[in-house]
Amino acid sequence: MPAPLGYTAIREMFRRLHALDPEPKGELEHVNAYTLLVAVALSAQATDKGVNKATRPLFAVVDTPEKMLALGEEALVEHIRTIGLFRNKAKNVMKLSRILVEEHGGLVPSSRAALAALPGVGRKTANVVLNMWWGQPTMAVDTHVFRVANRTGMAPGRDVVAVERMLEDVVPAEYARHAHHWLILHGRYTCLARKPRCAACALSDLCAYEEKTA
Repeated sequence: MPAPLGYTAIREMFRRLHALDPEPKGELEHVNAYTLLVAVALSAQATDKGVNKATRPLFAVVDTPEKMLALGEEALVEHIRTIGLFRNKAKNVMKLSRILVEEHGGLVPSSRAALAALPGVGRKTANVVLNMWWGQPTMAVDTHVFRVANRTGMAPGRDVVAVERMLEDVVPAEYARHAHHWLILHGRYTCLARKPRCAACALSDLCAYEEKTA
């Protein structure tokens, strides 16, 4: 694990990421807070591309928890069958939809605690929804963010919570709103797990990773 980068280097990293993409967007398709919540919950151990393919026709007819309950679990299973762990995810989507209707008036809550308490949601999904829908400067640490934060030395940590908390401490305030999207996209397209594209990386000269590729 590399030594943590200094604040000046981290600020410069985000300045460059901002220059390359001033308004980064999440790649999960959605039409409102509820469909975003469902899409993120379905994306665990799955690709955004695969989730979008399954949810595009689903969200055309189901965009509220009430409509999801009316659709029913077996019909939902048929829509999401191509997504990994689809049966368990379908059960969780039905459970969280019922809780939203019965305890939240059919609305997606805007607090991390309430979101994380929903079946199949958890801390990372809650952070994504808070960031993407309500614009909160949360740090959703998925495998890409965890890898980039550790590999670069930006926020080294042994688990996702440690990385999340360190990112909250070191990311400059003016970049916090979009930080997790920049890091996700950087990990997805440049700082790849098996063979990072160091020669094409805008952050390479600042990065603490010792095994850079040519």
